[in-house]
Amino acid sequence: MNILSKISEFVKVHLNTIILSIIIMLFVLLSFAAGYIIAKYQDREKIIITNEKS
Repeated sequence: MNILSKISEFVKVHLNTIILSIIIMLFVLLSFAAGYIIAKYQDREKIIITNEKS
């Protein structure tokens, strides 16, 4: 058995797991990208730190 046939057999046996893993990875990447884009365009007020000595 050559390497290509071993890979092909592995994919046939574990096809459902591979597809589920790909879907989960895509969902995670999409969620990260959406959060990054939303955070990038949020308007935030500047933080002003005052030090009052008495």
